[in-house]
Amino acid sequence: MNIPSELKYTKDHEWVRIDGDTATVGITDFAQGELGDIVYVDVDTLDDTVEEGEVFGSVEAVKTVSDLFMPLSGEVIEFNEELEDEPELVNSDPYGKGWMIKLSVADASQINDLLDAEGYKTLISG
Repeated sequence: MNIPSELKYTKDHEWVRIDGDTATVGITDFAQGELGDIVYVDVDTLDDTVEEGEVFGSVEAVKTVSDLFMPLSGEVIEFNEELEDEPELVNSDPYGKGWMIKLSVADASQINDLLDAEGYKTLISG
C-alpha cells in the first residue's frame, strides 16, 4: 500500500500536501481501495470557508457514498475539475491526478494535529 512519507493524513483517510499556506487534499490509497470504483466526486464548497472536521464534499462509489472531511480549516480555493469527467483518477492516481481540492489554510497550527505516514500506517493496520 502506498503511503507517501511527505504527506500528512487524517483519521478519516484524507491526505494533505502542505505548500506554504496552501494545502492540497485527496483521499488515501487505502480509502479508494476500500470504496472501490469511484464514479462521482461532489464538492459544493468552492470559495467557502470550511472548518476542520466539517464535510466539504462526497465521493460516490459503485456501492456507497462517503463524506469528505476538511483536514484543516480554510477556504476551498480550487476543485480538481478533471474529476468531473474522470472520477476514476481517484482510484488510479490518488496522490497525483486524483487530488480533490486546494485550500487556503486558516490556522497553520492545525497541521500539527495531522498524522504523519507512520501514524497513518498504525491507524489502518489496526
